[in-house]
Amino acid sequence: MGAFRDALDDLLLGGRCVGCERPGRLLCPFCRLALPSTALPRWPTPTPPGLVVPFAPTDYDGVARAMVLGLKEHRMLALARPLGSLLAASVAAAVADVEGAVVLVPVPSRTSSVRQRGHDPTYTITRLAARTLAAGGVDVVAARLLRLRPGVLDQAGLDAAERSANLRGSMTCPTAALRALAVRRSRARVVVCDDVLTTGATAREAQRALEAVGLEVRAIAVAAATRKRLAGGEDQTHSESSGVRVPPSTGTH
Repeated sequence: MGAFRDALDDLLLGGRCVGCERPGRLLCPFCRLALPSTALPRWPTPTPPGLVVPFAPTDYDGVARAMVLGLKEHRMLALARPLGSLLAASVAAAVADVEGAVVLVPVPSRTSSVRQRGHDPTYTITRLAARTLAAGGVDVVAARLLRLRPGVLDQAGLDAAERSANLRGSMTCPTAALRALAVRRSRARVVVCDDVLTTGATAREAQRALEAVGLEVRAIAVAAATRKRLAGGEDQTHSESSGVRVPPSTGTH
């Protein structure tokens, strides 16, 4: 039945897997089964001072990168669910020893970016991650607690220091959002959620804004983390912000 559906999708829509280019669904069953189901701490290098533990299940490369770009830049909405599953794996690792309610707070996107894309991919995958975890018995909700102040620039082309300066003081947690949270979940632990991490500047700013109003930020959770290439070919984990626009890879599209 799945093979028939893939053949029909390819015939009617010209669909192909973003991972292996097999005709049919945007993520074929083989590539989906290959996605990791667990996550580990993935620290950016250098790490922003005071950053709570960031968790990621995979590198921002290959299938994961193609999925993020497909959803974010090309409105391939069917990719939101598998990305939500990757994010759920990170959240599960982050709250494995936590009792009580958990609130997933997506990193806010610029209004202009949401308008241009026609959707908010970071909030979408955060909401799907919460739904996945709730189905497994976790007391969890997704809440848009953060807002961006005007004047935040697109971070494409900025180095780590420039990104940090661009984002410093850029996020707030409005009183109305806090009141709504108090009604839904009191004394909850907060996990900041994003699609990908690079320098950690965005995650650290989100953490600062939430802690400034008295919330306890437990961890950072993302669907994927980039790796910083060092001289000699050695890899180091590096992180990314939601606002960065990365050109599509010709190897995965």
